[in-house]
Amino acid sequence: MDETILPPAATTQEERTWAMIAHLSAFAMYFSGIGHLVGPLIVWLLKRDGSSFVDNQGKESLNFQISFSIYVIAAIVLCFTIIGLVVGVPMLWALPVFHIVCMIIAAIKAKEGVAFRYPLTIRFIK
Repeated sequence: MDETILPPAATTQEERTWAMIAHLSAFAMYFSGIGHLVGPLIVWLLKRDGSSFVDNQGKESLNFQISFSIYVIAAIVLCFTIIGLVVGVPMLWALPVFHIVCMIIAAIKAKEGVAFRYPLTIRFIK
């Protein structure tokens, strides 16, 4: 009888759950305005030393939320220019959709134990 030895899981269920929470906690923005920065920051600060996976995904989520904030501010500033009305207003509609879709995908990947990299993210925290 040939027994196949499976490699150990790269992450535990708890690590995957905390990584998922780091991504999903950013939804707090839609209730509080600034929760998208506070939620991932709290998860990252509390759990970064206990798991390299949570550390990685917490930083990734926080970097994406900072980048998203910059893009929203840029779109608002663009709205005050003539050319910006053509660019800024559609950006203000598209950015929240992009934000929500990316966070859902990241949470699903984190729950699967896959390290997700957000697109269009400036990596401030390395």
